Amino acid sequence: MGKANKIVMMTALAATVTSAGIFVSNNSASADDKAVKLWVDNKAYKPIVKQFTKDTGIQVDFKIGQSADAQADLKKDPSAAADVFMFPHDQLGQMVQAGLIYQNTKYEKSIKKDQTDSAVQGASYKGKMYGYPYGVETQVLYYNKEKLSADDIKSWASLTEKGKLTTNFAGDGANYKYVPLFMSNGDYLYGENGEKVKGTNFNNDKGMQVLKWIAQQKDNNGVIQSTDAASLNKMSNGKADAYLSGPWDKVTLKKEMGDKLGVAKYPTVNFGDGDKQMKTFLGVKLFGVNAQTDKALNAMKLANYLSSNKVQKQVFDKLGYVPSSKSVQASGDVQKDDVAAAVTEMAKPENSVIMPKLPQMVTFWGPSDALINDAYKGKLTSDTEMQSKLDKLVKQSTKSEK
Repeated sequence: MGKANKIVMMTALAATVTSAGIFVSNNSASADDKAVKLWVDNKAYKPIVKQFTKDTGIQVDFKIGQSADAQADLKKDPSAAADVFMFPHDQLGQMVQAGLIYQNTKYEKSIKKDQTDSAVQGASYKGKMYGYPYGVETQVLYYNKEKLSADDIKSWASLTEKGKLTTNFAGDGANYKYVPLFMSNGDYLYGENGEKVKGTNFNNDKGMQVLKWIAQQKDNNGVIQSTDAASLNKMSNGKADAYLSGPWDKVTLKKEMGDKLGVAKYPTVNFGDGDKQMKTFLGVKLFGVNAQTDKALNAMKLANYLSSNKVQKQVFDKLGYVPSSKSVQASGDVQKDDVAAAVTEMAKPENSVIMPKLPQMVTFWGPSDALINDAYKGKLTSDTEMQSKLDKLVKQSTKSEK
């Protein structure tokens, strides 16, 4: 969908990955045919996997790769793919419909008990659980504490009146940031739970309010249109005072801004009927089990271990992945981390919407980007044009990728 690379923390591919992105098994490392093949993003998981083997006696064939590519790589050759793999939850619908992922029945009860409701929803599709959640991700508001106060950032109006917000309405990726505005105003993307193909209703009065609000931002002196890369520079050099982004920009901003950097949940926004909480998309990081595995019990045991409270805390300490476990989220170490605390706040249902998992999302992204871009640039000059574009987007949202 073009945003998956931001929803996961990326690392360089190891030599075991071909130029096409397919994971290739190392036969010498897999001499024991009882070994469970694992794909993960980061080598920091290696000591964790060694401990799993020590505790259980189950051997693991460890490989580094990109979780954003998991669905595509599984499709290429499921029988040669990993038994356990990382992936972003919005790929789940495609995996289920393609028969690529093993249903998680053995650990369903414990996951529902230990993980947040949003994480459970992200791991499930059509009423069945498939994934093993290990983290959540949302965008947050980064701001300069020397320029803006905690009160200044509570609403979009005061934020952009008293400071300069650098953001992207006019280019690629505007959809990821601003499609949730429609849900902020009470509309649905693929229904209330994100799984209804004909459940998008952006072409109503509430949707028109949102589109008109987007168009108004071009004349808002407190909004600076920028790409993400340019926005980081503007925050660093003081030309902008606030920026909407995710944990992936935490290190860069802290390095450049130091103690001046503040982090908070999104502001409220007024589309014409009073202030409403501005929402963001919520992504859930998952482990999955290959439907074609011949080591199902061991694979499920490994996936469950990697999503356990103990491992989520270890991975937060090492990599900063914000946990999906209720108890780990509430721990002191997580809550004293300003970015992690802001993400856990934004991850609450009143502040975010779970990214839909339907395969139709693949064909939704392009038209939604164009709609937001055109509205902001002033290319939609009448209510009739706006309504027509919204109608077209809703129709487009029901189509599957060919």
